[in-house]
Amino acid sequence: MGFAGHSTSTDAPVHDLCHDRCVTAAEAARAERLALSDLLLSVGPDAPTLCGGWTTRDLTAHLVIREGRPDAALGILGGPLAGHTDSVQSTTAQRPWSALVATVRSGPPRLSVFSLPGMDGTANLLEFAIHHEDVRRATEGWEPRVLPAGEQAAIWSRLGTVSKLLVRRSPVGVVLQRADSGQRIVAKKGEPSVTLVGDPLELLLRLYGRRQCRVEIVGDPEAVARFESAKFGV
Repeated sequence: MGFAGHSTSTDAPVHDLCHDRCVTAAEAARAERLALSDLLLSVGPDAPTLCGGWTTRDLTAHLVIREGRPDAALGILGGPLAGHTDSVQSTTAQRPWSALVATVRSGPPRLSVFSLPGMDGTANLLEFAIHHEDVRRATEGWEPRVLPAGEQAAIWSRLGTVSKLLVRRSPVGVVLQRADSGQRIVAKKGEPSVTLVGDPLELLLRLYGRRQCRVEIVGDPEAVARFESAKFGV
């Protein structure tokens, strides 16, 4: 099967990441946070996203409560607290747009769990990379960003940890393969299997259920069809 998705000319500025040096996951997470904040201000509060009907205002409110309202964050993935989460997010979204974005840009509150050493790279790199693309790719004409090699490597490393969870519902085996180096991760053992080929960020987006990505799916046509019919994500 060929590459999925189309290609946004809407881009955020590049922040302090040299393309030919190693970067830590925390540095990459910080760069994604800043770039997303710039993009949010650029497109405004009513722009579309890839997040199930959310506008950029909804997405930004989600990011704010995720880091700053642990009582509401507990219901982000559903469950008995989902109603409380929705209520807090709705209230948070009514804050002035510039203040909402400034809260995201400034990072988590000092007493937030996300302020603990190491948490930025561990918990925020994938979150901000995905949501950055959720804004970029919600309009026609998007093109993949050229990320620093160090950021792609950091995403690839995290994929080794989270991919098994993300593809647990796949009806076929799943192998991830970097398009540039050929490195592989067996995300789910099984036969038949499919191989997803792409850059780490593109593979990440596909495993989180985004179809607006550049991923080649290689395998028997029936296995590919079964993979494509499955739902992915946390």
